[in-house]
Amino acid sequence: MAKGILRAKAKVKGDNTVVKIMAKHAMETGNRKDKSGNKIPAKFIQTLSIAYNGKTVMETNMGTAISKNPYLAFTFVGGAKGDELQMTWTENTGASATETAKIK
Repeated sequence: MAKGILRAKAKVKGDNTVVKIMAKHAMETGNRKDKSGNKIPAKFIQTLSIAYNGKTVMETNMGTAISKNPYLAFTFVGGAKGDELQMTWTENTGASATETAKIK
């Protein structure tokens, strides 16, 4: 997977930060077959971790039951306009990347 699969919006509302993330990812289960009848190998986001100022504010473990282009939304206490979130994802294939998103 190439870097840049996450689309994130983070916005301060009062004392909280509301985060909405969509991952542009096929989330292949390994159970589907292509047109030739061959199984498509499993390839899905296994973990996603979001950190703010070096502290993890959300962490999730995903599997084959998660749909294509998964959407996640959560709120955490804190955050300030202009700060960044660090979003780290890892696939079941071992591929991983860290992306950032600015808080508005």
